[in-house]
Amino acid sequence: QVQLEESGGGLVQAGGSMRLSCAAFGRTVSIGGMGWFRQAPGKEREFVAAIRWSAGTTYYADSVKGRFTISRDNAKNTVNLQIDSLKPEDTAVYYCAARQGYGLRARTSEYDYWGQGTQVTVSS
Repeated sequence: QVQLEESGGGLVQAGGSMRLSCAAFGRTVSIGGMGWFRQAPGKEREFVAAIRWSAGTTYYADSVKGRFTISRDNAKNTVNLQIDSLKPEDTAVYYCAARQGYGLRARTSEYDYWGQGTQVTVSS
């Protein structure tokens, strides 16, 4: 089992930046990849970014390319999401997820473990 804990959310003005972190605990050796998703009120959970745990290869949703950066620190078992040039439409609960399989994936069904989520609110 793997447990995930997000941190770093909060309220920020449009144009600002925010860094989210996700710490993994438990059987982290089983992790093949990790991802970030977000869910705005009344909307489905959507893919944001993914990273291969060992190689560090990344993959982004088209809507966030150039503004979001995913990275990982294997020694600390953490994955980070740097968000720049925040927009009000970025307001959502951001979830960290981990999968045992390798490869970069964008579907929620392909992830095995989820964090509780952290709220990001962007004011205009």
